[in-house]
Amino acid sequence: MTSDAPPTKERLLAAAKEEFAAHGIAGARVDRIAELAGVNKERIYGYFGNKQKLFDAVVGRALDELAEAVPLRSGDDPAEYVGRVYDFHRDNPVLVRLFFWEGLHYRDGVLPNEERRRSRYEEKIAVLAESFGTEASPEVAACLLSLIGLAAWPNAVPQLARLIIGTGAETAGLDLRSHVVAFARQALSGTGPGAGTVTGSESRHRNRRRDSVTGAATP
Repeated sequence: MTSDAPPTKERLLAAAKEEFAAHGIAGARVDRIAELAGVNKERIYGYFGNKQKLFDAVVGRALDELAEAVPLRSGDDPAEYVGRVYDFHRDNPVLVRLFFWEGLHYRDGVLPNEERRRSRYEEKIAVLAESFGTEASPEVAACLLSLIGLAAWPNAVPQLARLIIGTGAETAGLDLRSHVVAFARQALSGTGPGAGTVTGSESRHRNRRRDSVTGAATP
């Protein structure tokens, strides 16, 4: 992702990203950020105003990078999208940590640029609904949330993956990725876990599922 921001501002954003990921808003220190960036800390206030606005800028930049690196476009395979989201979070674990800190700080409050962020998800919901042959709905939105969580969670809590899967879990990323993608594909097929939870009874997706099982009862 290219940027027209001045080099000093870029260094501050990069340094702040690491500091906030490690310590959150409350624990982060502007003097450490300035030292890591190699600038006077007054430049932070000059560019961003205060520490919270710097945090918001860092999260916004990280989300832009995610949106650019992992788009969901019309015609894309949703299961492969899950795999690409998994890859991004595996290679960029800082973003999930920033999300955690943001959630702890803002809780149920309004987020910075909330409408812009919401519109991005609405676009993905529309694409996902199209792939199901139905209209956007709360059920499709819940499906998107589930898919994103499925892709992000193993990389958000690697210690949990290690405890559950075994001591080699942290080095078995490709195997775990394959499992995550296969699980998503099965869940979205209409015959695996989550069957019937995505679309309404009149959707083409459910009709295809009904035809494929030739009237067999769903467990």
